Amino acid sequence: MLKGHQSWLFHRKPVIASTAAVVGPFEGRGPLAEDFDIIHGDSLIGQDSWEKAERTLLEEASNIAIERAGLTKEQVQFHIGGDLLNQIASSSYASRTLTIPYLGVFGACSTSMESLALASYLVASGGAKHALAATCSHNSSAEKQFRYPTEYGSQKPPTAQYTVTGAGAAVVSETGTGPVVAAATIGRVVDMGIKDPFNMGAAMAPAAVDTITAHFRDLGVGPDHYDMIVTGDLAKVGHDIASELFDKHNIPMHKTRFRDCGMMIYDYDTQMVQAGGSGCACSAVVTYGHLIRKLRKGELRRILVVATGALHSPIALQQGDSIPGIAHAVAIEAPESATGED
Repeated sequence: MLKGHQSWLFHRKPVIASTAAVVGPFEGRGPLAEDFDIIHGDSLIGQDSWEKAERTLLEEASNIAIERAGLTKEQVQFHIGGDLLNQIASSSYASRTLTIPYLGVFGACSTSMESLALASYLVASGGAKHALAATCSHNSSAEKQFRYPTEYGSQKPPTAQYTVTGAGAAVVSETGTGPVVAAATIGRVVDMGIKDPFNMGAAMAPAAVDTITAHFRDLGVGPDHYDMIVTGDLAKVGHDIASELFDKHNIPMHKTRFRDCGMMIYDYDTQMVQAGGSGCACSAVVTYGHLIRKLRKGELRRILVVATGALHSPIALQQGDSIPGIAHAVAIEAPESATGED
C-alpha cells in the first residue's frame, strides 16, 4: 500500500459505512446547519463542565455512526480518536463509555484525518473489519486550556480563530455502499517559527502545502484529479497564505475548488469568528456532515480532505518556543451508486 515516500494507496478501498456530526448552538446557526445530525441548544449539554460536555458530544456522534452502520459496539474492533485537551481526556473518557478497544492519537486539529487514515489502513490491511474514527472539540474547554478562562472575556485579534464545538465520527468497514477511502498521505511536522498563538492559520499553512505537494508527488496526480481540495482549519488567514505558497511553487490549485472547513462552517457576515473556525471538530463535522453527503448524492466525485493541526502546548509557548504544524490528507471518492452530472 505504500506509494512514494509518505502515502498509502488502497487497492482494497475501505468503505465509510456511516458518519455522524453533532454540534453546539453556535455552529447550528451557520450555513451548514442542515448537514448536522444533532444541534444542541445549550453548549453545556446538560453537563456541569465544558469538558464533560465535550466528551458527551463525542459519545453521541460515535453512537449515531455505529447505529447508522447497522452495527453494535461489540462488532467494532477499534476506536481511534483524540482531541485537544491534555492527555486527550475527552476521547479517553468517551472510550471508557464506548468500551471499544481504543487507540488514542494526538494530531491537534489534524486528528480527524489522522484517525480516518489509520482506521482505513487497519481495515485495508485486514487488521479490522470495522473501525471507528472520531474526534471532538469544545470552544470553552479549548479557550480555558490554550488561552484564557472563558469568563475572562479577552478580546482577540483578527487573525484568531474560533474553536468549533462539536464532534464527528465515521465507521470504516471492509464492505458496504458508502464513499470509499482511496488514499492517504501522512504529513511531516513543519515549523516556520511562528510564535503567536492567535495566528494558528499562519503556523499551519506551510504544513498543509507540504502535505498536499507530497500527495501529488507520491500519487502522480495534480489538483485537477479532485473536484475539491479542502483544508481543515486554516481559516481565512491561513488559506490565503497557502494559496500564495501554491502560486509561488507553480502548483495550479485553480484547477480545482480549493476550500477550507474553517471558512465554510460559519457565516462571516453574522457570526463574530475573526478569521474563521478551528478545532478538531472543525474538519470533522464539515467532512462527516456536509462533504460526505455531497459525495453520497453524487454532487462531488473525488475530494481530498487535508486536516491541519498546531502541535504546540501552552507551556512550550510560555518558554518562548514556536508552533509546529502538521497536516494529514485523505482522498475520498463517491460510492459507485451515487448519481450526479459529469
